[in-house]
Amino acid sequence: MTTLSERISQSAFDGSRLRVVLLLELHDGAQQRFLEAYEHLRNQVASVPGHITDQLCQSIENPSQWLITSEWESAPPFLAWVNSEEHVKMVQPLHSCVRDTRSLRFSVLRETSNAATVAPDAPKGRLQARPRVGDGVVRHALTFTVKPGSEEKVAEILAGYSSPEARVDEVTRLRRTTLFMHGNRVVRAVEVQGDLVAALRHISRQPEVRAVEEAINPYLEQDRDLSDPNSARVFFTRAALPAVHHVHGAAPEGVRRHALLYPVREGCGLALARMLARQDELTADDPSCPVVGSTIFQRDDIVVRLIDLKIPLDTDPLLALGARGPRKTAVLRRLLDTEVTGGLSTDRELASLLARSDMTLITDRRAADA
Repeated sequence: MTTLSERISQSAFDGSRLRVVLLLELHDGAQQRFLEAYEHLRNQVASVPGHITDQLCQSIENPSQWLITSEWESAPPFLAWVNSEEHVKMVQPLHSCVRDTRSLRFSVLRETSNAATVAPDAPKGRLQARPRVGDGVVRHALTFTVKPGSEEKVAEILAGYSSPEARVDEVTRLRRTTLFMHGNRVVRAVEVQGDLVAALRHISRQPEVRAVEEAINPYLEQDRDLSDPNSARVFFTRAALPAVHHVHGAAPEGVRRHALLYPVREGCGLALARMLARQDELTADDPSCPVVGSTIFQRDDIVVRLIDLKIPLDTDPLLALGARGPRKTAVLRRLLDTEVTGGLSTDRELASLLARSDMTLITDRRAADA
């Protein structure tokens, strides 16, 4: 029996069923509009591949509080849907009804049911094999593009901001914020101890952060108005770059953080993220492996691998790219845009791919006790 490394604290690729919990608080007088919007939404969601079922629940204590739960065959089809333009448009009518919302996602680990009441054709799916051991940190990223020609100015603005207060509340702290750029694409990765939603709201309210956001507004390819809650919500929904796999370890002195943005062949983003996750799993318990930690972020064909390395990035290109091992280069070749990467048949081509994928570090801020 294969055991799961305790270093793998997060994975969307274990094949287990997914339970999504959406907590909602409605505006006064919005109940009927909400029910009408939900009715339309649920009929559309029912046809999404991977969707099993959903329930709408109302609090027995506070009628303004609602709960939507849904079950999915596994995490990837849900993530593909929730991060799609279709979803952004689909949920738009709900926003005017909702004062506050929070989404939680869980893989199903154990299940107890009454055999006499379970339908014979009820979906079984796969349960999570065993509990994962976390490090208490939640990881998330945002990505967006700026107007070509503005990259140098945007990098200057992003590098010069003042870090917000790390303490959010009694249980939540900002641990680390790292910003990278590749061409006109920006990736901002955050690590939070505690409640990610509370931390993101805390960050958005800080004057130093708002000043930076306002300063880069003129350079964004996608317009936004942060004073308009709906405009801000749509922008950050589209910018979300979820972490789909994470392997962590103790970070000794001298470890450097890098981010790789892969030139993905159209439609192959999910397959590439799966391959990189498998590669990280294979090396997770190898004490000689210079990869201390790795986080894979994926949305559609945007795949970013954040790696903490004990060696210079170009020392072992195959390891850094996540393609070390038999036939891995051939698999990588099939998943990448070969018009950009070339054939990947020589060391020179692999080194060129690594250099081309390496994102420029703009700033890396840690909390004092991180």
